[in-house]
Amino acid sequence: MLNSVIVVDDEASIRTAVEQWLSLSGFEVQLFSRAEDCLAQLPKNFPGVILSDVRMPGISGLELLAQVQRLDPDLPIILLTGHGDVPMAVEAMRDGAYDFLEKPFSPDTLLSSLRRALDKRRLVLENRRLHQQADSRAKLDATLLGMSRALQTLRRQVLDLAALPVNVLIRGETGSGKELIARCLHDFGPRAGKPFVALNCAAIPEQLFEAELFGHESGAFTGAQGKRIGKLEYAHGGTLFLDEIESMPLAQQVKLLRVLQEQKLERLGSNQSIKVDLRVIAAAKPDLLEEARAGRFREDLAYRLTVAELRLPPLRERREDIPQLYEHFAQAAAERLGRSVAPLSGAQLSRLLSHDWPGNVRELANAAERQVLGLGEPEAEVLEAGQSLAAQQEAFEAQCLRAALTRHKGEIKAVLNELQLPRRTLNEKMQRHGLTREMFLKDP
Repeated sequence: MLNSVIVVDDEASIRTAVEQWLSLSGFEVQLFSRAEDCLAQLPKNFPGVILSDVRMPGISGLELLAQVQRLDPDLPIILLTGHGDVPMAVEAMRDGAYDFLEKPFSPDTLLSSLRRALDKRRLVLENRRLHQQADSRAKLDATLLGMSRALQTLRRQVLDLAALPVNVLIRGETGSGKELIARCLHDFGPRAGKPFVALNCAAIPEQLFEAELFGHESGAFTGAQGKRIGKLEYAHGGTLFLDEIESMPLAQQVKLLRVLQEQKLERLGSNQSIKVDLRVIAAAKPDLLEEARAGRFREDLAYRLTVAELRLPPLRERREDIPQLYEHFAQAAAERLGRSVAPLSGAQLSRLLSHDWPGNVRELANAAERQVLGLGEPEAEVLEAGQSLAAQQEAFEAQCLRAALTRHKGEIKAVLNELQLPRRTLNEKMQRHGLTREMFLKDP
């Protein structure tokens, strides 16, 4: 909370008096008699102010100031001084202290200084939050490629959900990038430094599923040699990604639900409960609630997993992203294989845009690698009919606009000259394809 105050003073009477004044004024107060204890328990980005005596046994207030400055130079520290310490406190302000109060001080003087310091702290933390959001958006833009409206919406949803402590269900077709989205939810959230554990529920034989999920003790069953940590326990503190969750055996669904409810598990062959703190991100192709109504999935687990749901659009619903994705995959393959990448011809681009991509992004990445290897024109083997001429024209027009805007870094006049379009026509086309000048500026 942005009304938090840490009070560090070795005199119990001062601590008690200050706590009473501040509590009556609505502050959250934490007391320490030693600066060493304050430093040991000081959280990162502490949303408040430190109020510290100067002269204390062990680490003094001035030493506390120096150590806090190294941890967070923007954290306000107000020093409490005796009369003889005023010159020292003035020097401390030059070294980064926010203010000093000479004892004895009045409650009004203390409150006035604290409120000013908290206002400053609020601005600092808000500025940090905005910078972190901007950095996260830039990193996510470089991870989830695409300029279509669907991808822009998906990126916003991922950033919003990444910060929230809720389970998420990802819906999408095969090859649409469900594990990548799960990884982004983990990497851009508060659990980023903890394990990300992925388990494909369709790839594990039913008889081995429980041991894989919960682990086992030595001798728990025939062939169980030694203790094994299961996926749930290994993901403690982090994220467990359960792909193709619809394939999980019903018997294991019951046990998973219990773990999510009680936040503890037991290894096979053990009666000891182990606490686990994890976030579950599940992925499925079908609707889990429809699967539950058909008796193929537990309804209570479906509700537990779908606190939030993300739908990944198939590639055929965001054709304007195909050229950028293809170029990215081709470049990555070329660097890995030591090959060069030839620019796409108009005919090649047309084939890419007209294909329905049933394998989605995974199929597109494979097509790009085959082209780099010289194994055929992109999608020449799988080209399908059925895409209307109007749809192909729309996709091609969007790509032409995007390419011109990218080349000219959003300079509209240069785009108008290249494409030989009136300003009003360009505006209408950009609006129809969900394009804005700001997307292409060199320094947005």
